[in-house]
Amino acid sequence: MPRARPAVGYALTVGAAGLFAVNGTVSTLALQAGIPATRLTALRCTGAAVALVVALAVVSPRRLRIGWAEVPFVAAFGVIGVALTQFLYYVAIGRLPVGIALVFEMTAPVFIALYVRLVRREQVRNRMWVALLLSLSGLVLVAQVWQDGGSSDPLGVAAGLTAALCLATYYLMGERGTADRDPVALTAWSFVAAAVFWAVAAPWWDFSPSVLTEAVPISLGDLRLPVTALVSWIVLLGAVVPFWLSLAALRHLPPTTAGLVATVEPVLASGVAWLWVEQVLTGWQIAGGVVVLTGIALAQTARTAPPTVVPEAVPS
Repeated sequence: MPRARPAVGYALTVGAAGLFAVNGTVSTLALQAGIPATRLTALRCTGAAVALVVALAVVSPRRLRIGWAEVPFVAAFGVIGVALTQFLYYVAIGRLPVGIALVFEMTAPVFIALYVRLVRREQVRNRMWVALLLSLSGLVLVAQVWQDGGSSDPLGVAAGLTAALCLATYYLMGERGTADRDPVALTAWSFVAAAVFWAVAAPWWDFSPSVLTEAVPISLGDLRLPVTALVSWIVLLGAVVPFWLSLAALRHLPPTTAGLVATVEPVLASGVAWLWVEQVLTGWQIAGGVVVLTGIALAQTARTAPPTVVPEAVPS
């Protein structure tokens, strides 16, 4: 077994978070170009499924073997944890600043801690309740609910929080699934399940591929790129590459530590959105984001037993 090198793990995790952060803005541009959230999710899931399956078929085809008894679990894992998480995230970033949408989605660890305490009856540290209070307080600041109706789009907030529930389900199912399955193959098949789901939910014959060839502004001077370039980034550098970086990081860091480091993503995403598309956050929203991230950090360490390694496929 290779020797763990924490510094490498930190670098890989931050690299993955950086790519996911940039992907949020790229995805926003794709949505603004006229690709519906359902279709963008289908393109991302299908592209990532093809890339992962082809890569495994070339490198280690035996790892793609799957039994019929595993199909129901993988199907539920892919539909809830991958397809719906990504779709709801796209709905959220279509209505909220990218960094704020990520803050809502990344409350997933708090839901996980609540689940293992209230449903599994596992012991958690008292800090979990402090984490929950911090996260809820931070979300109040982010949404600025004291204003008339709040400053955040209600549907965007609902989508972000529901995405957090789906992401929590992903991690909980992944914890169970990787106990006796290859995490890389499991993630590949989960993307396949997500791709099949969207092929049924949003049939490809209803999609006009001509939108992919249109050149659209990307908020970098007068530069315009075809939508195909944006989608290619979303698939390769927004899903496949950061997935491999996140997975490689788990060879050097325990998942709890990797999860804590990954909470830098909303900060990076807000910075990218501010520099690229001038999405400006208020002081209250920035403060709320910091409070939420503090709560997430506490929630990540609330379980008395460390979670099993789970595959990283965060839908940001």
